[in-house]
Amino acid sequence: MSITLYALDGCPYCEKVHDALEDGGVEYETEWVGALHSERDEVKRVSGQRAVPVLVDHDRGVTMGESENILQYVEKTLAA
Repeated sequence: MSITLYALDGCPYCEKVHDALEDGGVEYETEWVGALHSERDEVKRVSGQRAVPVLVDHDRGVTMGESENILQYVEKTLAA
């Protein structure tokens, strides 16, 4: 899978990104993270931050946080 979304269950910003990916027909894998920031070592390793959502586009070498930035990226680059 070339797209990975790091998300927290119940996070409204993560849900917005999830919905945009689904609506855009983008295939992706979700990596669910722990509620505590201290449990988000994987997110920190890939993005330099512990906040979610984080989207990683492995094919294009893009890693980004902030849901609004991700939504724009999905719309302009990934959506079918």
